[in-house]
Amino acid sequence: MESSQRKPQKPPRPGNDYRVIRAKFTAKTITVYQAYSPTIADAAVGAQKFVPPFRRERMTWIKPSFLWMAYRSGWATKTHQECVLAIEITREGFEWALRHSCLSHGATDTAQFREKLRKSPVRVQWDPERDVLLRPLGYRAIQIGLGGESVDQYVDDWIVSITDVTEKMRQIEQYLKDGDVEAARAGLPEELEYPISDELSEILQASS
Repeated sequence: MESSQRKPQKPPRPGNDYRVIRAKFTAKTITVYQAYSPTIADAAVGAQKFVPPFRRERMTWIKPSFLWMAYRSGWATKTHQECVLAIEITREGFEWALRHSCLSHGATDTAQFREKLRKSPVRVQWDPERDVLLRPLGYRAIQIGLGGESVDQYVDDWIVSITDVTEKMRQIEQYLKDGDVEAARAGLPEELEYPISDELSEILQASS
């Protein structure tokens, strides 16, 4: 597993392609977010793992960024995304996923790249990070798609805890509706730069 030491917090660099993983994490775990229908979410919270009607056959995307999850789910209002879960997983599992990943979009769309993408159990893409008003920022957040064997490892081995944070997300949205941006910001989880090795940085094409 990578070093558990946290890097000092750095301000994002200018440029829309600055790529760094920011997350809530401890020495052993990292928190990622997913949004589901109440049926899937309630079953997962109750069992503390994903169980049917969750389907392992489908690629499932995990997001370390709380605000990107807020953007993607519309503050937990979109259909089949009404419940937002904070899933604490092992850093060992998270870094396994990164190590076995392939970027969804290559620099060149060659047959070799398409074959690599097809065989990879994990896909990664970098999308513009969002601020508390869900406006795009000048740097990118990582989204990680788990498929095949990586879904089984995620469900069976990596998960430490599953917490429903839907009400927290909706409370933050309510602060925004009330015009209290500072209260909304205060409710956000603290996300710091997650340290990765040079090997992982190269795989992910992350910024150094």
